[in-house]
Amino acid sequence: MLFGLLADGVTRVRGANPGEDCASSATAAAALGATVTPCDGGWDVRGTAGHLRAPQHDIDAGNSGTTLRLLAGIVAPQPFVTRFVGDASLSRRPMRRIAEPLGRMGARLEGQGESLTPPLTVHGGPLTGIDYEVPMASAQVATCTLLAGLAASGRTRVTLPGPARDHTERMLPAFGVALERHELSHGGRRVIVQGGARLVATDVDVPGDFSSAAFFLAAAAMTPGAEVTARGVNLNPTRTGLLDVLAAMGAHVSIANERDAAGEPAGDVTVRGPERLAPFTVPAEWLPRMVDEAPAWVLLASAAEGTSQLTGAGELRVKESDRIASLAAGLRAVGIEAHESPDGLAVTGGTPRGGARIVTHHDHRIAMAFAVLGTRCSEPVWFDDLASVPTSYPAFFETLAELGGALVPEDAA
Repeated sequence: MLFGLLADGVTRVRGANPGEDCASSATAAAALGATVTPCDGGWDVRGTAGHLRAPQHDIDAGNSGTTLRLLAGIVAPQPFVTRFVGDASLSRRPMRRIAEPLGRMGARLEGQGESLTPPLTVHGGPLTGIDYEVPMASAQVATCTLLAGLAASGRTRVTLPGPARDHTERMLPAFGVALERHELSHGGRRVIVQGGARLVATDVDVPGDFSSAAFFLAAAAMTPGAEVTARGVNLNPTRTGLLDVLAAMGAHVSIANERDAAGEPAGDVTVRGPERLAPFTVPAEWLPRMVDEAPAWVLLASAAEGTSQLTGAGELRVKESDRIASLAAGLRAVGIEAHESPDGLAVTGGTPRGGARIVTHHDHRIAMAFAVLGTRCSEPVWFDDLASVPTSYPAFFETLAELGGALVPEDAA
């Protein structure tokens, strides 16, 4: 939808995630001049051909760090000021990581405190392309810089130090943008765009969200004999580290009907639970390929016969919540042994007793992880708040019930 905002013509987005994060992007695109029309299975976006209009009000990104960070790159070359706000969770997330490259290009960003948390104000204007080495393997920072570079003078070259998601590089050519991509020996890559690029509208069929499917794939793996198939799910290799973990722990994983969707590999993934899940230490270099699936990994670790570890995961400290702390606290609350480290978590599998109230910290993935873990507990699990779940998966609890999860009525709490 954000590429459609920049494009000339009507971009048709189908198979879109119906969650609140995508709705925040749709609202933001409309505020910046696009005509956004909801339709069955997605949106039609009539773009601005790069001629955005100044928003009349603050742009509310809701819970979506992706929406805010990508839009910051889009508005940075524009001749106006844009102020972004978000919910309580987004207002704690650091934005200095995008302020550095945008500042070097000529924009000025103002936020709260040293880490520049939202509300975030972007003072746009003419930009100059730069060579930028991203300090961490962050696809959001890289994309923000590349999108600014599309409207900057000269060339913008972004170097990623290690594996990171590559959805932007896969999709921009479909919108008519020529880019260069060079793989580096250490697993990173370099992406180059030329300023003055013109985006042309296209049709996009969005494959299923692997991060949403991960909870139910993990649920099958932790239940001997259970089987779950996620149809048409995204199989981009920068996203599927959890499938490697599932296989390493002994779950049965198969993929069928492989195909291409919006430049992304997709297919039907089936996971069947083994009689025994083996403990496994996730190598640090795998983490970028499963950073959003760490809460689903906890489900596997809690059911394994031994201690599993996650390392190199310091990025989890600055997600919607401090996910390392949130996961450790929730596991201990239901009777599973968990130990934090600065950049990871060690979990010793066992039988969770439940009978506890989980503090979600308004984090949708924490809520979904412990809702699934609750299906293994001998007593009910309660939650302080579940309003965050529709951020990414409005039908989550309906799907959980269809797969056999027993939901306790709210008035029973």
